[in-house]
Amino acid sequence: MSWILLIIGGLFEVAFASCLGKARETAGVESAYWMLGFLLSLTASMFFLYKATQELPIGTAYAVWTGIGAVGTVLVGILVFKEPASFWRLFFIMTLIASIIGLKFVSSH
Repeated sequence: MSWILLIIGGLFEVAFASCLGKARETAGVESAYWMLGFLLSLTASMFFLYKATQELPIGTAYAVWTGIGAVGTVLVGILVFKEPASFWRLFFIMTLIASIIGLKFVSSH
């Protein structure tokens, strides 16, 4: 269950980074709504990380949480914000995914 909570927390990390990006692109009330989404997603992300660390080692949980956030945010950047998808960028994202999976397999929980 802790791993599921950690994945959910990582997905909320992607959400808060994406909301921050959208808030940057907008103005006025629309920007305020994106910032509200950022704050709610940030709170949820931290809550799920906290719950996961009650069972998982903090070092593993934090590395996986940030890895999910990093991978997801780069993919959102490519798909939504039209950031470049170069070979090397995708290559290193794949190595990050492999590292996240590796940490899951060597974790004692």
